[in-house]
This record gives sequence, C-alpha cells and structure tokens, in this order.
Amino acid sequence: MNLVIFGPPGAGKGTQSKFIVNKFNLHQLSTGELLRKEIINKTKLGSEISSIMNSGKLVSDKIASDLIEEFISNDNYKNRLIFDGYPRNKIQAINLNNLLKKYNQKINLVLKLSVSIDTIKKRIIGRSICSICGKIYNEFFNPAPLNTDCCSARFLQKRSDDTLEISISRYETYEKNIKPVIDFYKETKLLKVVNGEMPISEITDEISGLITGIKGWL
Repeated sequence: MNLVIFGPPGAGKGTQSKFIVNKFNLHQLSTGELLRKEIINKTKLGSEISSIMNSGKLVSDKIASDLIEEFISNDNYKNRLIFDGYPRNKIQAINLNNLLKKYNQKINLVLKLSVSIDTIKKRIIGRSICSICGKIYNEFFNPAPLNTDCCSARFLQKRSDDTLEISISRYETYEKNIKPVIDFYKETKLLKVVNGEMPISEITDEISGLITGIKGWL
C-alpha cells in the first residue's frame, strides 16, 4: 500500500507519517528530509537546495522527482511508501502517478491535514530540536521538560528556515498551488481530509481508521 500525506509546512505530516510507519510497517519518504540530507552532505545539489529553501521558495519539480524515483524503483520499498510532503502541485501529482505506474505500483489513499495559518505560525516559530537526542518540541504546544540534561535549553536548536517570514511565504505558496492537487485527487476518489488541529492522538486514531478501512490493505 502506498499513501500520500500532505498539508502546509508545519501541519504535522512528519509526526503522522512516523505513526503510520510504526503501526503499518511502511517507509516514510519525506521530501523535506531528502532535501536536508543533500544540504548536510554538502553536495552541489545541497548548496542549490539550501539557497532555495532559505528564500522561502520550493525546489523544482525535477529535483524532487529525481530524489523520489530512487525509492520507487527500489524493490525494498515497493508498495510500502508514505509520500510526506509530495506532491505539492498538479504536475507533481501526475508525475507521481506516472512514476508509480512505471514500476507497477499505485496510490491507495491520500490524506490532507487541514490547518490554519495562525496554528502554522505557532508550530513553526515555536519548534526546536534537541541536538542530543533529536526530539522535537514546541514552546506553545509541547514544551521541553524542565530540569533535564539532554533536552535542556542549551541543547535546543532551531532549523535555519524556521522563521515567521519564511513560514508565511511557504504557507501562501502552498495555498496557491494546492487547489489543483486537491481537485486532482478528488477525481480519483482517494482524498480524505483530516482536521490537523485536533490533538495528535485523535488525528492518529482517525488516520488509522481510514487506513484499516481500505479493502485489501493488508
């Protein structure tokens, strides 16, 4: 089974993808993580990606497609992929269908997390990551514990692109591009909209029910 989960940056796609991975033994394919890996590895592509992301823009369809095809073509991930943050526009949606068809696969379910701009702002500017254990916290919704060595304030770091200006730019870009994608998946009868502002546990319960409700998903 292959799934698509999308929503604006900060909607919780990564959190819900990890839940699906653990419960249903799938593989999370996060375009954001793939792009950041290129940056960390200081590749030529990574330098280009870093410049684009820091300006609040999205990388080209060609870059995202090439990175994703490496996984779709790998038999270890066949029919076990969660596409987190991709597609972002209709061209990418059509391209994804074509790539999957090329390797005898298809999308079984599309999940859209619906979240307001005000919530996104708090999730982005309040987010921090512990440099020791990698846990993610948010000063508004999930603050780091007090009096701990690992996740103390001195070890909490923010991503360079976690700024209010960039988050607003990304949200506006997302909203501009997403309607054709929504319409595209509505036509395929695969789209399910989930309220991304509910408590995390309620969101995961709803998603779990949608997945298990797919005939022959096992």
